[in-house]
Amino acid sequence: MASYSGKAIALKRLRVFHGTAEERIKIRKKFCKEALIWQQLRHRFVLPFLGIDVVTFAPLMCMVSPWMSNGTIIQCLERTDPLDVNLDAILLEIAEGLAYLHDSGLVHGDLRGVNILVDDNWHVQLSDFGLTDIIESTQRSSSRGGSVRWMAPELINPRAFLDEVFRRTTASDIYSFGCVCLELYTLQIPFSYIAHDTTVLLEVINGVRPSIPSVHDCHGRSMSPEMWDLITGCWVDEPGKRPTIQEVALIVQRLIGDTAATTTGI
Repeated sequence: MASYSGKAIALKRLRVFHGTAEERIKIRKKFCKEALIWQQLRHRFVLPFLGIDVVTFAPLMCMVSPWMSNGTIIQCLERTDPLDVNLDAILLEIAEGLAYLHDSGLVHGDLRGVNILVDDNWHVQLSDFGLTDIIESTQRSSSRGGSVRWMAPELINPRAFLDEVFRRTTASDIYSFGCVCLELYTLQIPFSYIAHDTTVLLEVINGVRPSIPSVHDCHGRSMSPEMWDLITGCWVDEPGKRPTIQEVALIVQRLIGDTAATTTGI
């Protein structure tokens, strides 16, 4: 954790790459492009951008954001009585933040619990969107498994979906959102009963998805059939048949009532 003007901040540092000079220049340009994009974003559920630090880890550059002392959404939920939390209201905040990114023409690309922070007012802050491959963050949390467990099948095997390249899309974000729903209810990574990520990849390619969690799995909460229907809808194989994030947000809002948008998440 660092500080600026007396306030705690988090630094997202450009990774150290050992490729050719041309490759390093390309990565640096990508870093600057992502910083310019992030600078323009303004949403209550998206982590704010404060600037670029060229001093702390010189010659490497860092993106600067507010320090979230509450940590990640998973850490917060692990410290809270499960029955005191309106999980669906939290999921609505995540959906609204993701909808803002999609409406802005952006894909998050790594939506999972460790990339959802919680601010001082106990609202979610989506972080690390579009930055998966090029940054290291000082806002650290314990590892909860590789991001492949939140990865849509078309990202694992693009050719099976008539795509020649690995390409993150709004539809792959929707698949990840379904995984986040399960993760928040169970406080477990997707396919937590499978030890190895490679086995998970094979299962997903073969159309296998997690089963509906029990009340015990959800720490005394009950997942409604409607919520499970939403999750499984996010997990369908064909990307074009998944709901949009706007449709997801409407479904979640219907599940929790019209007052959910103004309810404190935690």
